[in-house]
Amino acid sequence: MRLIGLAVILAVSVLHAPLATDAQSAAKIARIGWLGSHPGGNALYPEAFLQELHDLGYVEGRNLVIEYRSAEGKLERLPALAAELAALKVDVIVAPSTVAALAAKQATSTLPIVSLTVPVPSELVTSLARPGGNVTGLAFFSPELVGKCLEQLKQVVPGVSRVAALWQPGGQGERTEKDMLKRVEAAATALGVRLQLVEARGPEDFDRAFSEMTRARAGALTVLPSNMVFSERRRLVDLAAKNRLPAVYPWREFVEAGGLMSYGLNVADLFRRAAVYVVKILKGAKPGDLPIEQPTTFELVINLKTAKTLGLTIPQTLLQRADQVIQ
Repeated sequence: MRLIGLAVILAVSVLHAPLATDAQSAAKIARIGWLGSHPGGNALYPEAFLQELHDLGYVEGRNLVIEYRSAEGKLERLPALAAELAALKVDVIVAPSTVAALAAKQATSTLPIVSLTVPVPSELVTSLARPGGNVTGLAFFSPELVGKCLEQLKQVVPGVSRVAALWQPGGQGERTEKDMLKRVEAAATALGVRLQLVEARGPEDFDRAFSEMTRARAGALTVLPSNMVFSERRRLVDLAAKNRLPAVYPWREFVEAGGLMSYGLNVADLFRRAAVYVVKILKGAKPGDLPIEQPTTFELVINLKTAKTLGLTIPQTLLQRADQVIQ
């Protein structure tokens, strides 16, 4: 009887072993919610994000599921999409834009959120060193960068007297926008140029915006950062070329698309670093204990072909400081 009882126990154990293993495997599957705001805005960079996750041991289809949601440029959809991800109880929500991060924070006060665009100053966290809530991540740019961009542009077009600054109202947090505009205006004053602030709430405003620049006789252009302008970089570069406006942009991708010059962060690297934050949270770290990583290195990229087309000579001192020169 004892032998029979043992045999039955062993048989039951064998039958249930695969089920137990399957349950353990299922428990190890990480679920990430991706809350995008614009179509194709970061199309190149989920790949960098996924590659870093892969290198850290998380692979889609094996132990990772990503729930992708995008407002496709209709920012009013973000709250509903954020609520949808919150209802799915994903392990962490990744928000590539400030507006997406704000929507995610409104949707949940408990699920961890990793923002790639924590504003400085910030509406998302109480402290950069100790965020304290359910949001952490990286600062996408420092507002003082807009002034630095203008300084670089003035070196390339030293005789310019009027510069247009294209920006998207609502593209950043309110505090960040105010600080950004204040800094670009201060930089223009310090450089002795008149600044023309030109609004573009969406791509449909671009033609009108460039017409305004032409009528005001702007001699150069600086594009202020937002997720929307990044997603529309090729069109903006084409419009600047059509209107023969020397322009400086916040990211290298504009220069790779034919723009004159850029000064800012490496976006692909930003997505890789965001993946590191996600993995820390998946392994048990609390977002409120993870300091906001602020940008420390910036890259200057110059397109000599575009400069030649515009009849500009790039100063040798600027070329020597460039991280990349596109011939």
